[in-house]
Amino acid sequence: MKEILFNIFQFYYQGFKSMTLGKKLWTIFIIKLVFIFLVLRIFFFPNVLKSNFKTDDQRSNHVIEQLTK
Repeated sequence: MKEILFNIFQFYYQGFKSMTLGKKLWTIFIIKLVFIFLVLRIFFFPNVLKSNFKTDDQRSNHVIEQLTK
């Protein structure tokens, strides 16, 4: 089993190591992905509980009330 996993790892490692254009494309892809997630988190998923309630107890009570309705 270890030999199979090692062979699979070596296959992908050697493939990525010998890339030239692929490395640049993967770098651009990862940068775009991180940027998209940061923008989505900041603008579309604000921390509503933290802005509306001051303490953890208030937040937890609100969540429990909403779940049990």
